[in-house]
Amino acid sequence: MIIQKTREEIELMRESALIVSKTLGMLAKELKPGVTTMQLDKMAEEFIRAQGAIPGFLGLYDCPSTLLCSTNEAVVHGLPTDIPLKEGDVVAIDCGAIKNEFYGDHAYTFEIGEVAPETKKLLQITKESLYVGIRELKLGNRVGDVGYAIQNYCEAEGYGVVRELVGHGLGKKMHEDPEMPNYGKRGRGKKFIEGMVVAIEPMINLGTHRIKQLDDGWTIVTLDGKPSAHFEHDVAIIDGKPEILSTFGYVYEALGIVSDEEDEFRQNTLVL
Repeated sequence: MIIQKTREEIELMRESALIVSKTLGMLAKELKPGVTTMQLDKMAEEFIRAQGAIPGFLGLYDCPSTLLCSTNEAVVHGLPTDIPLKEGDVVAIDCGAIKNEFYGDHAYTFEIGEVAPETKKLLQITKESLYVGIRELKLGNRVGDVGYAIQNYCEAEGYGVVRELVGHGLGKKMHEDPEMPNYGKRGRGKKFIEGMVVAIEPMINLGTHRIKQLDDGWTIVTLDGKPSAHFEHDVAIIDGKPEILSTFGYVYEALGIVSDEEDEFRQNTLVL
């Protein structure tokens, strides 16, 4: 059952989402060759707690870390390690936080130095597909409309859309109804309602859509060893339309990127 949120609850969820957004922005300043994801994990935990929040992943399903850091062929759920990042890597950082009992859940795939052109394009298309999907989160539509939009956009570029891992409803639990696949058919699945909040998160592979889990019981990698990308926003339906609660603005500020990609969705002014 989809849990409807009040306007007040959505504002509390926005606060949680923005704590995660700020965490990703802080980490963006630290990402460079030689840094380890274990170091980033420690920074993230300290930063989240300093905001008066609790790391959302730590202890959830026995997760041992604050961040999930998935490098290159890792799709999602990569555990932090002491292996230094190197020039040309890409690392998807997924982060959660709990504030006022509500979760925020947010992810961004970062480039370490100069990456291969085909990998850079994969990241670009995956991020664009996130917004393509968000546009379909509105009253009158269903889960399949979002999934179809993302799948169609990415498969047109020849990319593999992961099937086994999906987005999800969000609230006082990390995973609520509905599941939000990145594939589907128009007009299928649960109908969207006013006040619902979901995490939309395309997980797109350069090659095959097929994946496997490593022996650590967490890390998911592409079956063919090619790179993967992952971007995620928390989105509510307000007045029948999608409103993004998280933002990549803090990441862009840290990296010196100028972008207006969120403007058409954001109804409230956010001072970065």
